[in-house]
Amino acid sequence: MIGAIAGDIIGSVYEWDRIKSKEFELFHPNCFFTDDTVLSVALAESILTGADYASLMRAYYQRYPGAGYGGFFHRWASVHDSAPYNSWGNGAAMRISAVGFAFDTLDEVISQAERYTTVTHNHVEGIKGAQATAAAIFLSRSGKSKAEMKTHITETYGYDLSRGVDEIRPAYTFNESCQETVPEAIVCFLDSTDFEDAIRNAVSLGGDSDTIACITGGIAQAYYGVPPSIAERALSFLDSSLTGITTRFLSRYCA
Repeated sequence: MIGAIAGDIIGSVYEWDRIKSKEFELFHPNCFFTDDTVLSVALAESILTGADYASLMRAYYQRYPGAGYGGFFHRWASVHDSAPYNSWGNGAAMRISAVGFAFDTLDEVISQAERYTTVTHNHVEGIKGAQATAAAIFLSRSGKSKAEMKTHITETYGYDLSRGVDEIRPAYTFNESCQETVPEAIVCFLDSTDFEDAIRNAVSLGGDSDTIACITGGIAQAYYGVPPSIAERALSFLDSSLTGITTRFLSRYCA
């Protein structure tokens, strides 16, 4: 999941200052981690310890209140035992990368992706976005080719993965839905040559940059690995608590 964290941090400064180019400073001096990282690490802790994910998300929300959460999540996290809010937002996919790394079969990955997603995002499109992202990570780390992964995601989830990044970029705008974020993020991976290129593809679309790069980064990590220089730089933005959970998860599931 360090790939997802790196993508989030790299894309953070371009969420509201969008660019349509792959030529940019990879770690801008003003980069920061967002709710994408916070909730990804909360999920990693839940998997590592067995602690209730909803409780952990609320605890992390209190610990990192200014991380950029959406309005519906703000309301959900502020009320104890609040119900899921039927969201199809891309938050479902941005935080799910740990599931793709932690479980041993595709069926288990799909089942666990739904379990962890429906705590908040119980809309069919939210569940689908999380499952497709987790499946792409699992297939990538299992040695499947890009063509095999593309076929599986297209046939199982109905996403259009036929376009390339250069075709998507000109007309693409900010969008917070799984429906118009997850397919584009997967294409950014499919159309890449290495981890860094995948992240540059994602940011260059000019959309919800931190989240698209976060989703793309998790998949790209599973396929390419993450260059140590990028992983170390990403970790340097985290505090000791986030770093501790992340490194424990990486040691156990991504060695």
